[in-house]
Amino acid sequence: MKLNGTPNSMADVINLRPLPVSDPEPYDPPLRSAPRTEPPGASDVPTMQDTSYEVPLDDRDEADAPQEAPAESGAGRVLSGKVLRPAGNDAVTEGARRPIVPPVFRDAVTFKAAVRKLVGRWLHITGYHAVRAPWYALKATGYAALGAAKLARRQVRWWWLLEQEPLRQAAASKGDADLWLKLHREAVKVRTGRGLAVLAEVIGLGAGGVLLAEAPVEAAIVSGLLVLLLARHGRPAGRSLLGHAVIPSRYRIITHDVVLRAYYAAGLGHPDKPQQQVQFAAPGLAADGDGSKVTVDLPYGKGFNDVIKAKDALASGLDVALSQVFVSRDETSHRRHTLWVANRDPLAVPVGRTPLLRGKPTDIWEPAPVGLDERGRAVTVPLLWNSTMVGAQPRQGKTFFARLLALYAALDPYVRLSVFDASGKPDWRKFALVAHQFSSGLVMTRDGDPVEILIEALRELKADVQNRYQRLSDLPTDVCPEGKLTRAIARDPKYGMPVRGVFLDEFQEYYDTPDAEANKEIASLLLFLVKTAPAAGVFMVDATQKPSGIGAGQVATSFNSFRDNHQTRFSLRTGSWQVSDLVLGAGAYGEGLDSSLLLPSYKGVGILRGASDDTPTVRSHLADAEDAEKILLAARDLRERAGTLSGHATGDHTARQIRDVLADTHAMFLPAETFLPWQELAARLADKLPQSYGDLTAEAISAQVRSFGVPSVNGKRDGQVLKGAKCDAITDALKARTP
Repeated sequence: MKLNGTPNSMADVINLRPLPVSDPEPYDPPLRSAPRTEPPGASDVPTMQDTSYEVPLDDRDEADAPQEAPAESGAGRVLSGKVLRPAGNDAVTEGARRPIVPPVFRDAVTFKAAVRKLVGRWLHITGYHAVRAPWYALKATGYAALGAAKLARRQVRWWWLLEQEPLRQAAASKGDADLWLKLHREAVKVRTGRGLAVLAEVIGLGAGGVLLAEAPVEAAIVSGLLVLLLARHGRPAGRSLLGHAVIPSRYRIITHDVVLRAYYAAGLGHPDKPQQQVQFAAPGLAADGDGSKVTVDLPYGKGFNDVIKAKDALASGLDVALSQVFVSRDETSHRRHTLWVANRDPLAVPVGRTPLLRGKPTDIWEPAPVGLDERGRAVTVPLLWNSTMVGAQPRQGKTFFARLLALYAALDPYVRLSVFDASGKPDWRKFALVAHQFSSGLVMTRDGDPVEILIEALRELKADVQNRYQRLSDLPTDVCPEGKLTRAIARDPKYGMPVRGVFLDEFQEYYDTPDAEANKEIASLLLFLVKTAPAAGVFMVDATQKPSGIGAGQVATSFNSFRDNHQTRFSLRTGSWQVSDLVLGAGAYGEGLDSSLLLPSYKGVGILRGASDDTPTVRSHLADAEDAEKILLAARDLRERAGTLSGHATGDHTARQIRDVLADTHAMFLPAETFLPWQELAARLADKLPQSYGDLTAEAISAQVRSFGVPSVNGKRDGQVLKGAKCDAITDALKARTP
């Protein structure tokens, strides 16, 4: 039976007959709407009965659906919504294997968090009802009294055979004495039998009460059960004995006709015009996590960009919040995309503490877990070979996210960390426990001038990167098959090429220090590193709240170039779509990526671009200051056991004066010397200037000097032919750079 023109089931809503993907002809399976009341042409969008709170989600397989759709009535209207066999990723998704072990049981941290959440929920429910127990007892007693009265009234009516009263009254009204006497005699007979039964009930209840009086425990149990049974019988309709400790969820059920209504209302198609119907790819609408998913084929001429522009209208047509609507591209066609509608706002649900709290060693060669996407799937960020930029307004979780990546790197004892925080916040100070190079703030500290420390560190990083490229190319192919850093090389101390991670928070401040010359050098060094260092195994993670630029002239140009050369980008809430585009990269807004639409209450929520083929909205794991300290203490212990603790973390906090490497090298030549090997140059520098060059290697000084254009040449020394530098070449380099 159909009511008000609504379909009986989803089989009436959509015909799931499979069609070949290559079929170019339009197909219009009937998707019924409510009968049309206005004249044709009065509205572009058909009037439909809203069944989104009435029709359950259609999750049946196509093979179970009927092959023929019911015929359309004359008053009805057809909405095209055909289901096609998927040609791309949908087929792979259908055949994907579900995990044998649920994710919640895979690690102790997740399992404990789930248990804590479950136990906390039930403790709350228990406490809520325990506080209200006296009121519940009073209500139950009152309802039980009503229930006893109802039962007594029902027994009396049954005993006195009151249902016969209308018959006797009708016989008396007609003057039929025989019928009246017959009914009366029957009533007396029945009342006598039922009266004896009622008397037996009363005697039985009385005897039971006497027996229970001798057993108070049993009497209390039986009395309690009787009160509950009578209260259930006596409670008014629609009233409950207990209240709700947790507000029950209510969400919009999405159906095919609701989706079509939304797309046609958004102007993404027309149900009556040829080739302008919205279509669905098989298996049609289906449950997907805490939401509904369907693959949509737009009419010819419409594409993914049109959906992005109409996202607001889609949310309105679906009658859900904008934060519940997510669309993603399909690789097989520009007019095909996947629509996922969450049952509730998924970004408002925190994902809990980071799994790094386990303190177990990590592997930088594997991506770092950072949180969950809108569908509750794990999201990871590959750090090695990449540079990552994090941008947001203040107090949106930018530092927490960058620190989360740093904590992951810290738990790999073979990663050498360089941490620089221009803001001087407490968030990064505990990294002094593990960092090889570290500075905080922009004012003088006991360790020296943070700007000078940064410049010296960047110079050393640049020299190391240049040296790595040469050394990797010189290694035999059986050790370095592709001329690239490998895990074995990075973890073998004899090669001296560990993976290095550089973390800069509020990096824009380093472009605007009071020292203009320092700004230029920092800008030049950072630009070199972001372009060149990742391929040598030196990755970067940089955070800023001002991605729009800073400074003027060469510094401003270098800043923009540095910002634009990050491969992976994470944007939490920003002030406008223009700023969002600067963080996420040019063209992000055109792809529907706009972090300015994130709500202020979404702490730690942002859009991740460049880490994978997908661009998820990520709810990042939480690691507060206490968590970070616990993780860093575990990381320090791992490094001490592995023997990889170095630099600042070992107590080497001596501030070194920024040196002119070229001039210092030239000063190492004696008056009669024209050539010095790199080994001897490094030894003399370490002997004469130990504070600046105490740990300098021959390879490092070679890379630094060669960066000024000084060639590395062969020369004789103590009867051996060694690589080194000529004094004249260094003199020429000094003259060439003199203004």
